[in-house]
Amino acid sequence: MGGPLGAIIGRYPSAAAGGDDELGGGGGPGAGIIRHNRRCRDIAFLVIFAAFWVAMIVNSSFGFNQGNPLRLTYELDYKGNICGDKHGDPNLHELDVRYWMNPNQVYQSGLKNSKVNLADAKAICLMECPNPAVDGLNFICDYPEGDIRLSVDDWINRDYDYFEFLTPDMRNSSLQLQGPCYPVIFPTVNVYWSCQFIARASNVSLKHWQQMGGVSIDENILIDKTVHKAIDSRSAVLKRYIADIGKSWPVFIVCGGILPVFLSVIWLLMIRYFVAAMTWVTVVLFNGLVISVTMFCYIKAGWIGNDPLTVVIGESDPYVHISGREISHLHTVTIFMTAVMIIAFLSSIAIVRRILIATPVLKVAAKVIGEVQALIVFPLVPFFILAIFYMFWFAATLHLFSSGQVIRNDCNIDCCSYDLKLGKVNCDNCCGYSIHYTPHISIAILFHLFGCYWATQFFLACSSTVIAGSVASYYWARGEISVSVLKSIV
Repeated sequence: MGGPLGAIIGRYPSAAAGGDDELGGGGGPGAGIIRHNRRCRDIAFLVIFAAFWVAMIVNSSFGFNQGNPLRLTYELDYKGNICGDKHGDPNLHELDVRYWMNPNQVYQSGLKNSKVNLADAKAICLMECPNPAVDGLNFICDYPEGDIRLSVDDWINRDYDYFEFLTPDMRNSSLQLQGPCYPVIFPTVNVYWSCQFIARASNVSLKHWQQMGGVSIDENILIDKTVHKAIDSRSAVLKRYIADIGKSWPVFIVCGGILPVFLSVIWLLMIRYFVAAMTWVTVVLFNGLVISVTMFCYIKAGWIGNDPLTVVIGESDPYVHISGREISHLHTVTIFMTAVMIIAFLSSIAIVRRILIATPVLKVAAKVIGEVQALIVFPLVPFFILAIFYMFWFAATLHLFSSGQVIRNDCNIDCCSYDLKLGKVNCDNCCGYSIHYTPHISIAILFHLFGCYWATQFFLACSSTVIAGSVASYYWARGEISVSVLKSIV
């Protein structure tokens, strides 16, 4: 049977089929149109869905209460402060980089069967990673407090060095690598906001240190590997991936929100007015997009051009090469995108005949859009609903992944450091701080991820149902009555 849109798929409920009142009975223009009042029939599902939303809100509230997204990017100092936190003690605003002050502690933490853990090695927050002096010896001193009458700004302006202000006792403890000042012997680079040691001690600085009577400093390459192992751990990489979501919100808004809506409206308008060419335009644009993404991956992987992804933040020695899991992951993604590009291109060639068949289908869609023009505007409704949901969901995600409590570690090591507040060497507080997560955090994160999938599918299904209702009404009515998208909602 034919209609204004071409062949009708399925059986059309004509008046001759029984004249049911619910189907609009009779043979008039409204025959065959479903007119009975529609209502929700699956109350049980709505109850479950409402309970799910309550659980989502409670679960997210836990994340907002316990989480701090700064923990995903920056690390803790020896006082338990988050680097870069303006509410820290002291104010660490712009002091984003973690630096381990005692190189011997870093070396000892890398030894097998050692009781020293890198998390317990004394670390402070700096603006940038220090490097040895060319013709002398630099020091990195502890946060100024107690008898050191310097403000944090003055301490920063002095390149964190107030060794000349130390008392004889302070100098003696510093020469024993007990602080408050520690020598800068090894060059360091900023790798994901932690100072990666390069096991290449400065001979000039080391000679000055020895002439001052400083204790022996281990120069083994283990100091390099120990820090790299901590920075490149699976948990640290996962935290950085989640943190990247929070840092990339302008990209998500433009490329994931505004641009797709604009292009989708353009696409619908082109279907309406240039339907004959749209199948080929869509295929060409899709393949062009896949090729562009693949080439971008090749550039960032360093296989094309001179702009590869690097784990080092800021400038560094070009002869220093530091690897990372992220680079390996990018290589894997590049190979995967190469396979996708090849499959997409070959598939486009293989389905040429099916692409020709798609043109009449798009012509049918163009007729519907011409009659039910609200279809062009209606997708904005689920778009704004999902946009609000995703803003809430991404914010909750960042807080959930960073939720936990900063607690002093329970360590059993023999170490001492100079306490500026006490004015003496203290051997009681050698343990560092770590973020301790609650046991159920993994369940909470999994539920949160599932919640995103369920809520997204629910909103998309509602949108598809409304569109299907409006299109079906026009289709089965054979174009003889006007159709409203808003009526399809109810």
